[in-house]
Amino acid sequence: MATSSVSKGCFVFKPKDSKKRKISVTADFFIKGKAVSENDRLRFSTYVSLWQQMKEETERLQENLNEKIFDNLLSFIKKSHIQLHSKQNDWSYRMRCSEIPAAAVVLGVNVPDHEMTFQSLSDLLKQSLTPHVVCLQGKECTTVKQVLQKVLMNLMGGTVNDEEEDEEGVHHSVHFSQRKMHCSMASLAGWYSATTQKSTSNSPSKKRKSSSLGQEQSPPIVIIFKDLESFLPKVLQDFIIISSNYIQQLPLVLVFGIATSPITLHRMLPHAVSSLLCIELFQSLSCTDHLTTVIDKLVLTTKFPFKLNGKVLQVLISIFLYHDFSVRNFVKGLQLSLLEHFYSHPLSLLCCTPDEANARVQNLTHDDCELIRQVPSFMGYVDHQDSEKQVKLLTNDQYLKDDVQKLLTDLHSYHQNYFPILKCLHISTSSLPKYPLGKQIRELYITCLERNIWETEEYSSAFQLLGMMAKDELVCLLQKCMEVLKSSKQQTALTGAMQKLEEFLTNFQKLDDVAPVAEVKENEDQKTSPRKSLQEKTDLYQLQKTLMEMKKSRRSKKLSRFEVLRMEVLEFLDKLVRQYLLPPETQPLHEVVYFSAASTIRRHLNAAPRTALQTALSNPYYYLQNDVLRSEGGSITNTAPDICIVYKLHLECGRLINLYDWLQAFVTVVSAAEEKDPDKMSNGQVDEVLHARFIRAVSELEFLGFIKPTKQKTDHVARLTWGGL
Repeated sequence: MATSSVSKGCFVFKPKDSKKRKISVTADFFIKGKAVSENDRLRFSTYVSLWQQMKEETERLQENLNEKIFDNLLSFIKKSHIQLHSKQNDWSYRMRCSEIPAAAVVLGVNVPDHEMTFQSLSDLLKQSLTPHVVCLQGKECTTVKQVLQKVLMNLMGGTVNDEEEDEEGVHHSVHFSQRKMHCSMASLAGWYSATTQKSTSNSPSKKRKSSSLGQEQSPPIVIIFKDLESFLPKVLQDFIIISSNYIQQLPLVLVFGIATSPITLHRMLPHAVSSLLCIELFQSLSCTDHLTTVIDKLVLTTKFPFKLNGKVLQVLISIFLYHDFSVRNFVKGLQLSLLEHFYSHPLSLLCCTPDEANARVQNLTHDDCELIRQVPSFMGYVDHQDSEKQVKLLTNDQYLKDDVQKLLTDLHSYHQNYFPILKCLHISTSSLPKYPLGKQIRELYITCLERNIWETEEYSSAFQLLGMMAKDELVCLLQKCMEVLKSSKQQTALTGAMQKLEEFLTNFQKLDDVAPVAEVKENEDQKTSPRKSLQEKTDLYQLQKTLMEMKKSRRSKKLSRFEVLRMEVLEFLDKLVRQYLLPPETQPLHEVVYFSAASTIRRHLNAAPRTALQTALSNPYYYLQNDVLRSEGGSITNTAPDICIVYKLHLECGRLINLYDWLQAFVTVVSAAEEKDPDKMSNGQVDEVLHARFIRAVSELEFLGFIKPTKQKTDHVARLTWGGL
């Protein structure tokens, strides 16, 4: 149908198969610009499967971490109005009749994670307690009227069935507009009374239940303020005062999401308002502890074959610590690393379980074998083999495949031994003063990834401190290490280590660290005799000589049985570290599972908006990857998008740009692409379509901040940016 306006005939329909379409679009992007091969499809399917597993693990982890605070919140909401219903004749009811139950939930400064937390809380409340749950944001509620509108629209709109929304969409929207005209607590109380009476009449069996179950007949109305700091104090105060007048008719419960400190609530609400609330404080798990758990479940595990090298992990942790403290964004960075690894590395199809990898190795083509021979770690592995094996690895594909299977199996065993020993080392050093190897395991892991940990000064100082550890502390440490080794799946390779630790524990139990009296007296004599000589000698040379003798006497002093056993334990731990905590670069084919492009991740996650914008406008080929858009030097490609042409033309102008000259230049460039002669246009007028395209491109440049209107000349615009890339 022909129309005179673009807005006519523009309709939006929500697709029902959004997930399938999203995956197909991602697949098109993944293999864009390449000849689609079976290996490409296999890499993409492996990426999708691996990320789905990691995503499900993250969701389970989130549920487990929030389980305690959610249970406490549910218990608080249940008790808040059950007590009022059951004690209407008690003095406590008369005292609390005007108090609104309020939960102050301190979630921390990781604001991007709050949305997911409150969404999970809202779903849980709707499933187990009440269908009347409203979530509010400060940017949408700048007045009390808007707060009431949001509350009423969410509550009254929830009565419409999902199946009827599409069929009765017009009637539904008209009904909303009518409700907006009567947004008040009185109308909400009337609606709630009618709703509860209707539900009671439809289920008369509930009338025979005890009064303690009265909440089932009158479920509470939970209003969640997601970001308390974003709300205007005056709006919040007025809403609480209005709500307190209806607390006997409406079982309201308020939930405040606090990012900073509980004192914020008292700063926003004066005593006259806060006295209307019955506030209970809830504290969530800190974001750093949450991150430690996520790293332990997603990174320090053999469940997922994909791994990050030290620099990439350091980039993700630095963004977490110095930007937003968001675990959700950390997981997004992990997903981006996974996608970039499978997209850029052809051999990433072997980044899977050992059984799948062995099966895929046998299906590798000759070109794939050549790619393996070019991997730097494999080239180093070949150089250390004898000449006969080198020839076979470089010429015989089948021999290469068999050897690659063995190397991938060894790489998997390396990780199975690596993480238990890493956790044992962290247990041993995390309780030491000043944390020489880091308080968190992620710090120790990054150090082990980048270098030989036993060659660092921090490692030496940590073992010196361990050498002064008491018996009880050392026994507790060995018991924790035993638990870690027993819980690991690779018990066959670490069986000897577990047996040795059990032997140490047995020796400590039998140990009698009480020295004979004569030995103690002899030691005391050895300690006191040099001190007497120190008091007698005043010459500097004699003093130095005496000090050297004291040092030698300490070295030659006979060690106790406990000290000997402690030294054996430390030597054994050092041996495990040197044997199993080798950096990944020492393992052949580690590039298959380790992602190392730290600069790429930093560029994606810490992008410079202005640089990216100028790059897109001056060189659209960089992002669109279309050969038609290639340009040499600073030339203007006539096939580029309109905004790119207008942008390059504006770079050739001065501080003020004549719109007519700019339009003529634009028409000249675009006409060359369409093989039209601008001089032969009718009456010298510009085509309406080209004129509209130019106006749209100029408006977009103005929106992006490159130009602005000027009062100096009406037919000119002022240029705002100078200098290019």
